[in-house]
Amino acid sequence: MHSLGVNSYRFSVSWSRILPRGRFGEVNTEGVSFYNKVLDAILLKGIQPFVTLSHYDIPQELEDRYGAWLSPQIQDDFAYYAEICFEAFGEKVKNWSTFNEPNAMVDHSYKMGLYPRGRCSEPYGSCSSGNSHTEPFIAAHNVILSHAAAVDIYKNKFQEKQGGSIGIVISTTWFEPYMDTPIDRLAADRAKAFQIAWFLDPIVYGAYPPEMSQILGSRLPIFSSIEKRKLKDSLDFIGINHYTSLYAKDCMFYACDLGSFGTSGYVFGVGYKNGVPIGPETAMSNFYVTPHGLEKLVLYVMERYKNVPMIITENGYAQKSGSNLLAEDFVNDEDRVEYFSSYLTSLSKAIRKGADVRGYFIWSVLDNFEWLYGYSMRFGLYHVDYNTMRRTPKLSAKWYRQFLKGPNITNVVSTTLKPTRLLK
Repeated sequence: MHSLGVNSYRFSVSWSRILPRGRFGEVNTEGVSFYNKVLDAILLKGIQPFVTLSHYDIPQELEDRYGAWLSPQIQDDFAYYAEICFEAFGEKVKNWSTFNEPNAMVDHSYKMGLYPRGRCSEPYGSCSSGNSHTEPFIAAHNVILSHAAAVDIYKNKFQEKQGGSIGIVISTTWFEPYMDTPIDRLAADRAKAFQIAWFLDPIVYGAYPPEMSQILGSRLPIFSSIEKRKLKDSLDFIGINHYTSLYAKDCMFYACDLGSFGTSGYVFGVGYKNGVPIGPETAMSNFYVTPHGLEKLVLYVMERYKNVPMIITENGYAQKSGSNLLAEDFVNDEDRVEYFSSYLTSLSKAIRKGADVRGYFIWSVLDNFEWLYGYSMRFGLYHVDYNTMRRTPKLSAKWYRQFLKGPNITNVVSTTLKPTRLLK
């Protein structure tokens, strides 16, 4: 990272490594020591840490005792954990995010059954337990209030003396209307509300988005007046993880697979229209190269949330891996260079239109173990040989190093590409 010239590194602390039994057990001092070593190492290289408190995993004890995110008890546990981290690492960490992609975690854990805890019901899946029509909204409510509890502790006990900032990171997809009709335009609005505003509206405004309330009614929990006060001003920034765009197809008037349910906002997201993809395909299913979506997404967040400072916390391109492929098959990653070039150009357009964007993180520095896909996907700027751990810079690493030095990138972009002039 130091050789690339990046000045910040985003990583997550594992809750289970700090508190194996939550607030029902002792602090694991070896876990605290491990993260302090990580922090000291990157600070020594002049790289600032950007730390996430929760990236999906939680102590198993909390699942066993009370059902994890389905119980309001989790709010006390998360607040307890957050305070330990602020105390242990806050002198070294100036940027905190409470959660990484809680909207994706809740959807995939409690509606689709794809992530642990693997809960769902028909028609979304045939899990052994769960209710896809109610549990996602209960879990989301407890995540939002856990965020508010942690931020309240940070702002009242640590922020002034430690001088840091705190926010949350949301998974985002930009949705275009499937057809240029009023019903599909409304469908695109609902799709964004059910994915993005679901979490950000309560945190900024103290209430769930009207697009959701009108459909879900009593399935959405209510925030008390005390909870609304805690939620107010609980964001110093909004973290945006963004990779792709989809078409939003209305399912209120037209039947269309799983989108035909209120739980999904009566919207179905699709990548193709009339047999043509919304953008060039990548190795990741439903991830298309659609750079215009980043500009539109950032402007949507800017307008809906009064231009709260934003940080692009993830943006990246997937290559398909395989045991029969060698390093040289991956290192000339012209498609990834083109991806970053076009997305950063799109981001610069949003900034010129007034969006308060404070930072940008690529996913990822190294090829790594992906949450659902293991080692079958490669997102890294550096190729990793998983047998020897040898790391080889790809063309994208050389491109990014040069990009960080200045706007003229033509000398590191392959002549087969159309170089784009970028603004830092």
